[in-house]
Amino acid sequence: MSDLADAVDGLVHEPTQVHDGVVDLTVAAVHEVTEPGDVDFGGGELADAETEPLAAERRDPDDDYGWWHLHHGTYLLEYNESLVPADGDRLVVQTRDAVLARGAYHPTLRLRSLERVPITVGDGLRLKENARVSTVVGRASE
Repeated sequence: MSDLADAVDGLVHEPTQVHDGVVDLTVAAVHEVTEPGDVDFGGGELADAETEPLAAERRDPDDDYGWWHLHHGTYLLEYNESLVPADGDRLVVQTRDAVLARGAYHPTLRLRSLERVPITVGDGLRLKENARVSTVVGRASE
C-alpha cells in the first residue's frame, strides 16, 4: 500500500485506486454554478456561488451507476474521499491522465482538505459515477 493511501479516507476500491505510489480520487457528485459568487479585497463581502447538483443518468435501467453528460464549461467536482494529511503537510492533487486525454482538467492543487474542485471541460465529457478523476501524487510540506 502507498504511504499516500494513509492520508486518504473513504477509498471506494483500494486495490484499483492505490497503485504505482499514487492514489486516485473518485467523483461522488458534479455541481453546476448557477449564480456567481463574490470576492472582494478585504474578505468582508465574500459570498458563495450558488450551485446545483447535476443528475447522473443511467444508460440502462439495470445499471448500478449513472453518467453525467458535461458540456463545454466549468463544473465543481465533489469527491467520495477525504484527505487526512500529517500535520503541516499538504497533498498534491492533479488531474488524472485519462481525464486529461479526453479534454478536461482541473488545476494542480496542494491541499489539507478536499473541498469541491473546479473542472474545465473542452467539447464535452461523459463521466460515470465513481470514476477516478484525480490523483494524489505526493506531499508538499510548507
